Amino acid sequence: MEPVRTCVGCRSRAPRSSLLRVVVQQSVLVADPSATQPGRGAWMHPVVECLDLAEKRRAFGRALRVEGTIDTAAIRSQFIRTG
Repeated sequence: MEPVRTCVGCRSRAPRSSLLRVVVQQSVLVADPSATQPGRGAWMHPVVECLDLAEKRRAFGRALRVEGTIDTAAIRSQFIRTG
């Protein structure tokens, strides 16, 4: 059975293979597709809507235990807009 993770944006549970791990490096949110970068990670669907929800809820700071602002522009261009 595949591990299940919770998306920090929409808060729905999904198999790990359908989510993208993200980590913070020098206050910039970066994608970790191989899930091997050191540090605390958060999981989310690779869609703009989940990124927007996570930003609105300020979920990245809590999930990654980082204070201050987190720049999400680096991964925003990698995400798919659904709907």
